[in-house]
Amino acid sequence: MSVTTDVADTDAGAPGKGRIARFALILGGLTAFGPLSIDMYLPALPFMAEDLDSTDAVLQLTLAVFLVGLGIGQLVAGPLSDSWGRRGPLLVGVSIFIVASALAAVSPSAEVLIAARAVQALGAATGMVIARAAVRDLFSGAAMARFFSVLMLVVGVAPILAPVIGGQLLEWTSWRGIFVTLTVFGGILLVVAALALPETLPVAGRRPPRFGRIVRTYRDLVADRVFFGYTVTVGLAFAAMFTYISGSSFVLQDLYGLSPGEYSLAFGMNGVGLVIMTQVNGRIVGRVAPRTLLRTGLIMVTVSALGAVLAVRAGLGLPGLLTPLFLMVSSVGMIMPNATSLALADHPRTAGSASALLGVVQFLVGGSASPLVGLVGGDSALPMTMIMAVAAAAALTTFLVLTRPRGTPTSPPDRSPADAPVG
Repeated sequence: MSVTTDVADTDAGAPGKGRIARFALILGGLTAFGPLSIDMYLPALPFMAEDLDSTDAVLQLTLAVFLVGLGIGQLVAGPLSDSWGRRGPLLVGVSIFIVASALAAVSPSAEVLIAARAVQALGAATGMVIARAAVRDLFSGAAMARFFSVLMLVVGVAPILAPVIGGQLLEWTSWRGIFVTLTVFGGILLVVAALALPETLPVAGRRPPRFGRIVRTYRDLVADRVFFGYTVTVGLAFAAMFTYISGSSFVLQDLYGLSPGEYSLAFGMNGVGLVIMTQVNGRIVGRVAPRTLLRTGLIMVTVSALGAVLAVRAGLGLPGLLTPLFLMVSSVGMIMPNATSLALADHPRTAGSASALLGVVQFLVGGSASPLVGLVGGDSALPMTMIMAVAAAAALTTFLVLTRPRGTPTSPPDRSPADAPVG
């Protein structure tokens, strides 16, 4: 029996809820591969440069090659999963992640570490893209947005808490221990996925793996104004989040005088706000259209980011800055699940490819904001808040201009939870 049927048959009862919760944990763990691999080892970079007799500039390449590999891996894994199903490519990708993480942990030089990170990214990309595609296999309409909200409970705080986790690991182990932790994490997910995650894409829904067809699929997705609009909206909203992640440590500790412990507390509180908002979104998405909720989240992120700019310009101090930062990070919890579900809604037969393109744009656009903070940073919090505000306003503008419905609503009509899973 397929996963879709199982979920549909048991949706109204406790067993169905338990099964959905299990899928959320597995798919959430797979989606967390990227954020954890990107951010967890960042506090260790200075120690890595010394231990490997290298420089900070060379060690920064371990992040650059990972981002490039993440993009390439998603573009390849998405179409392959549309052709061969989700389960086989997923298990291979997680296995690659495990081997590469172990190699990174024992790397004797920076060059070997850079190579290991490139391969690690390919495995991480496979888990991330197939997790989103599997959700599209299982759900549609409001239920898909609702499930993405559940997924955000697992993965929404990963990029926020990963540096904190890495810093804590450094208290009792070396940087190599961080990659050992990633290896163990991958091993656990491989076993759990092999035992508890059946195939979600039936044979009848698969497409032959022809290069020309893959190219045409990506071309058609980019040419789809509504899909491309939602995809860029996600990327720009993620850029505001990445700006906060990359700049907040400097701003809150060096400029506003927070201790590392106080900074971790503020960082964690914003993560709690993100999780709360995703769960509020999951509760009301059946009664309010996903597009309406997305518009609300985009207005919130724009207003709060502008509020952060005004707080800095007006000299309102730490409380005046922390309040709009909390609202901005929290609002992403309403943006991500709805924008993702709306982007994938019209592409059930190419969910893997659509998920891949969505992920690539998300990390390329979002990740490009991080270096900007360092380039224009100085003795003020204004550069960080300005970049956040520009990214947020651009996300709202993209949504309003590019995702206008084509005569009829872009997303399927909202349905009750019992009717929502695709059967």
